[in-house]
Amino acid sequence: MSTRIPAPDQTPNATPNAIPSPTPNAGATPTRTRTMDAWIQNHYGGPDTAHVVRADVPNPGHDEVLVRVRATSLNAADTHIMRGDPLLLRLFFGIRRPKERTRGRDVAGTVTAIGPDVVELAVGDEVLGELAGGGLAEYVKAPASRLVRRPANLGPIAAAALPLAGGTAWQAIESGGVAEGRRVLVIGASGGVGTFAVQLAAHRGAEVWALCGARSRGLVEQLGASRTFDYTQTDASALPPASFDVIIDIAGTAPLRALRSLLRPGSRKQRGGTLVLVSGEGGRVLGPIGRMLRAALLAPSGRGRRIRPLAAVTKPDVTSRLAALAADGSIRSVIERTWPLGEAREALAHVDAGHTVGKVVVLITPEDPT
Repeated sequence: MSTRIPAPDQTPNATPNAIPSPTPNAGATPTRTRTMDAWIQNHYGGPDTAHVVRADVPNPGHDEVLVRVRATSLNAADTHIMRGDPLLLRLFFGIRRPKERTRGRDVAGTVTAIGPDVVELAVGDEVLGELAGGGLAEYVKAPASRLVRRPANLGPIAAAALPLAGGTAWQAIESGGVAEGRRVLVIGASGGVGTFAVQLAAHRGAEVWALCGARSRGLVEQLGASRTFDYTQTDASALPPASFDVIIDIAGTAPLRALRSLLRPGSRKQRGGTLVLVSGEGGRVLGPIGRMLRAALLAPSGRGRRIRPLAAVTKPDVTSRLAALAADGSIRSVIERTWPLGEAREALAHVDAGHTVGKVVVLITPEDPT
């Protein structure tokens, strides 16, 4: 099942992790280790294009910090960038090869050096955040503005799984106006975004229905879904019409008209239901953008029903709120499997193959607890 195509880096002053490192910044706090293991790719392609090198540890710029990575989670966004698919993506991430050569957008780690203009973080802080890439390495430099402190009772593995998938789910929930007493359908409920969407909707008091794979139905029910359906046996169009206040479509394969028919119609006193499109299947050139454009044409004739394509972006404040919810047990990161850094190519291949349940995490420091 698909997840969102990553948007280009939208946080000001974000600088990709460089290999090799630039000229040292005299204002940055030094680090003793000068080289590191990093997985890089020099051209677009499958997991076999990634290879490990011994590289210089980067030096943080004026508003950046250096993070010793403890764990990084992989998302479909990483494999889309890895392959340069769809082609439209290459306009933003590199025409011939990825601008950021190291995959891994979600990281949890320890600040080991800071730039001279950084005031919000200090050496020794445990942090997490969504970056432009660089997580499949022992160290990564990042704008301080993109990182938040990790709660002490939230482990680095669970923390690394939160930013992109959790943030996308959070923004989908917000876009749909999910609230107590509303009935919500999550399509693609067992992936990274889906497992968080189910939990966040249930946390708000919504009645959650979910479409997922047969092997994941029990898990999704544990996460808060009151009813689950095997997507290979039950088509979304077979569900009761006009029954849902919000539909969060992560899989992106069902016909738009069929999904719209499942939404409650509006009236003079009550607005109609909302369909939130997180992503969608599409062609080699435009990817999910074509489906989003079709949705825009379909939306005006929906009897008060609304269709909202989601362009999720990095929001550190949302990451912080997700971390707080995970720390107090309100939500949890579903981790399907972990790999050591030396087997990062295998982890990329697993995500690239699709149908991951929850999240895949690469451990940069093997002794770290979950």
